[in-house]
Amino acid sequence: MENCVDGQMGGSKVVAAPMQVLVAEDSPIFQRMLHHMLSKWGYDVVPASDGEEAWHLLRNENGPRLAILDWMMPGLDGVEVCRKARALGREPYTYILLLTARTERSDLVEGMEAGADDYVTKPFNAHELRVRLRAGRRILDLQEELVRAREALRRQATHDGLTGLWNRTAILEVLKKELVRGNRESTPVAVLMADLDHFKQVNDTHGHLAGDAVLQQAARRMQSGLRRYDSLGRYGGEEFLAVLPGCEGAGAVAQAERLRESFRGQSFELPGGSLAVTCSLGVSWTDAPQTDQAEALLRSADQALYLAKDHGRNRVEIAWMEAAVGCSTL
Repeated sequence: MENCVDGQMGGSKVVAAPMQVLVAEDSPIFQRMLHHMLSKWGYDVVPASDGEEAWHLLRNENGPRLAILDWMMPGLDGVEVCRKARALGREPYTYILLLTARTERSDLVEGMEAGADDYVTKPFNAHELRVRLRAGRRILDLQEELVRAREALRRQATHDGLTGLWNRTAILEVLKKELVRGNRESTPVAVLMADLDHFKQVNDTHGHLAGDAVLQQAARRMQSGLRRYDSLGRYGGEEFLAVLPGCEGAGAVAQAERLRESFRGQSFELPGGSLAVTCSLGVSWTDAPQTDQAEALLRSADQALYLAKDHGRNRVEIAWMEAAVGCSTL
């Protein structure tokens, strides 16, 4: 069997689902033969009787990632299906093996240039086909590992390592994109600048591990309190920045108050005890977003946050961007 054991849970083996293989072959005899062999080797066979059906299956987002295409088929031939599949240029990759009676060098070059990964000539040897399919699976496995590694690097580059939120660079990029969209669609954009009150005392009194635990729990509370299309990032230290598209005035203030109450209503759990933590928030929004307004919007939110700190902490203060420049503190 070609499928393998992935791991174990509770002492019992967990077996990976058989890999799907698209078999596009218009000859019923060859189709049955391939279906029998591949099933015996542990593959899940997805049959197609012509090129059009094969193309329909391959372009499906969850279509087979391993394909055996007969070169000569009614409608679209195997080479044309290959070209169309490669033109999609999407991931995950589909490994394509051409099945052909053609043996001329020029024909084989044409097939490979169309995007085929390998070929087997008819009449084919069962052992050779099995070995080539194994090679294809190894390539797909390697490609999956590369994609996972790339995604891990991308996440490291855009997310804060401690809280898992967007990092400063990424959340600022989100703000710029939302301002561009707000300008295009004539919709408001609001930002919330949140700062944990007396956070230095947490580190000084309880240690940095306790401080890390507070930051992680604070991130989770704020994230759960936002709308699914809002964005939250760690702006720096104990400061967080939330970007609220389509939000202005009373809505932004109400959102800030909900976040503040989520801190005040429940203690933060620390190793060996719990701790009450509050936060202060500065709110700023613009009714008429401009694409270059990010710095001014952040500055006004920061001014509002400073006022919240100056007026006793554990409160929300507001600044409204009246135009592309300048703000009004309410």
